[in-house]
Amino acid sequence: MHDNILVLGGTGFIGRCLVDRLVSQGRKVCVPTRRRARARELWVLPTVEVVDADIGDAATLAALLEGRDAVVNLVGILHDGGPLAPGAGYGAAFGAAHVELPRRLVAACAQQGVARLLHVGALGADPQGPSGYLRSKGEGERIVRAAPLDSTVFEPSVVFGAGDSFLNLFAGLAAFLPVLMIGGAQARMQPVWVQDLVTAMCSALDARATYGKTYEICGPAVYTLRELVQFAARASGHPRPVVALPDAAATFMARIFELLPGPPLLSRDNLKSLSVDNIASRQPYVPAPELGFRPAPMEPEAALYLSGLHPRTRFSGFRARARR
Repeated sequence: MHDNILVLGGTGFIGRCLVDRLVSQGRKVCVPTRRRARARELWVLPTVEVVDADIGDAATLAALLEGRDAVVNLVGILHDGGPLAPGAGYGAAFGAAHVELPRRLVAACAQQGVARLLHVGALGADPQGPSGYLRSKGEGERIVRAAPLDSTVFEPSVVFGAGDSFLNLFAGLAAFLPVLMIGGAQARMQPVWVQDLVTAMCSALDARATYGKTYEICGPAVYTLRELVQFAARASGHPRPVVALPDAAATFMARIFELLPGPPLLSRDNLKSLSVDNIASRQPYVPAPELGFRPAPMEPEAALYLSGLHPRTRFSGFRARARR
């Protein structure tokens, strides 16, 4: 039984859901972050320790692993505005998050004798893929699989759930734009509910049958990006026309977004990722039985939170009891 777990990326959308589930199972969880104040909702969860730490430092990472039974790596970024790293097919930010961190992590695991590693990659990850994101994710997965550890790799399609940055993004844009213009409109995706991904990870944690395996994690239905944008707008109460941009126009728009302050709404690398379908290799998708979940349909759950009717999460309950 793996009862003392380090979760990297535990303050993100997927991470918060995973930490909540691990706590409900009575497991002790450590979540390192460089911005502890932004993880207030995790502070009140029993058996969770949120610590200030820079996991980019090898010595710090090794110290965090001391005495742990397992580690989960959820770290990932969607954008890298820098030039390609020397000799690599991705930028420095992608390299640091998706390649160098897994490399340091497997070395630290070996140093501290932590054999169990769950790693979340991406569906379509490939060192030879069309985008820096997919190439870096693919290289990170390769490093994990090659390490002499009891590792399991998960490759989810786009993940939805209350607090996601995908459907909520389009719902937010629909609230003030009369028309939604998108690139890659015909790209196909197979959205998976965050709670199904979390179930798969928690089921795998103590299951030896999952050691050394890579799992695609998807929902039951395939949609085009256009269909997902239309759904998000409609479910949020702001139905809008969706215009599919030609490739050249989409690339120009992405370039403009990249020049604006802050993370871009869309980057040219995102468009390259959309050039390949983000769906399971076998259809219809049937998850491995050892993962313990039946894929939930997107519409009922997503319609609730996009319309503002989603019930309180357990985080809210803990905060209320703690008077925070």
